[in-house]
Amino acid sequence: MRTTSNSGVASGESSGSAVSSEEARRPLHVLTLTPFFPSAEDGVTGCFVAEVIEPLTQRNVASSVMAVSPLHYSRRVASPSAPADWVRFPQFPGNFGLSSAGKLLYRSVLGRVRQMHAQWPIDLIHAHAALPCGHAAALLSRRLRIPFVVTVHGLDVFNTCFTPGMAARWRHKVSCEVYRQAATVICISRKVEALLVAGMGDAVQTAVIHNGVDAEVFSPGPPTDPHDPIILMVGNLLKGKGHELVLRAVERMQTSHPGVQLHIIGAGPDRARFEALAAELGIQNRVRFLGRKDRAEVAEAMRACTVFALPSRFEGLGCVYLEAMSCGKAVIACAGQGMDDIIKHGENGWLIPVDGLDELASGLDTLLQAPERREQIGAAARRTILDRLTLSHQAERLAGAYTAAIS
Repeated sequence: MRTTSNSGVASGESSGSAVSSEEARRPLHVLTLTPFFPSAEDGVTGCFVAEVIEPLTQRNVASSVMAVSPLHYSRRVASPSAPADWVRFPQFPGNFGLSSAGKLLYRSVLGRVRQMHAQWPIDLIHAHAALPCGHAAALLSRRLRIPFVVTVHGLDVFNTCFTPGMAARWRHKVSCEVYRQAATVICISRKVEALLVAGMGDAVQTAVIHNGVDAEVFSPGPPTDPHDPIILMVGNLLKGKGHELVLRAVERMQTSHPGVQLHIIGAGPDRARFEALAAELGIQNRVRFLGRKDRAEVAEAMRACTVFALPSRFEGLGCVYLEAMSCGKAVIACAGQGMDDIIKHGENGWLIPVDGLDELASGLDTLLQAPERREQIGAAARRTILDRLTLSHQAERLAGAYTAAIS
């Protein structure tokens, strides 16, 4: 039966025996199994998994991390700032191989997990994404009798990759099996939960736990220059993120905001296409493609921008929105997605329809022309983060979900 408490932590009847006082005192040992994690080669990917681990220790939760990568990817080395045991496993390349990847991952990690469990008993496995890590966690759970939870990070809840066909049906089937077996399915927003429940009914236990922000790293800066406003985008350079929409909005604003600039942080296969579009629109001198940046550089760019805009078409939540809000910025996102949980339009952010070019251009114009209103929205955005969306809030809710899962 599915239950979700108001605090975002799943609740349910206890199925285990009473915990001794000695067991209650010792840290809860959680094995985190994840394909998303910072490495020495890439210190940004998976920060949303890594950054909550330290706050969890303050709640008597100790984490061991197995970060996983297919053999056909380049080898990863652990970062000193994000310790992890990097595990490589065989997988057929592309989305086609995802339905069988969990079994192959399970076989690759079983020996290591058994050894870890013998030396330091694992109380719970926390898998990130149903495929492959959730599937591997389900198999480990059955073999070693360790409960597991799985977090769903995006709107493609059943891993169909939004395409039909036999391979998509296989991925859907395996994903459903994982969700049924999990003690709790953690959803990063109510939108993700709604999609999950629509496909699973009451056959799944859910908890909505939003990602948190390091509000000290992502903090407000000095006032920005009103004469040379900067619109900032942060995200992979992919069609679905809405870059072309912002480029077209900037082209419309050349007369009303002659000093406006667009700064784009991120890398991806569509960069050349976006650069070509900027040239076609005659705004190439207003647009700066800054490439990939580290966390400190992203925070600095957010402090320096006037407005943050990412009209993404498929966002389960989106940590960059929360980080920009934490920097005290007015954020533009798309309605009908995960940020509906966080943003109240016109109060602590700005929501537009998906592919709403007119609404985007109008919203940018409004926010750039009204500095007082923009600052009020930014201040409200910062308060929203401090009130309920810091890493400490996330860690508190995760610790509660872990305790419920093993009880």
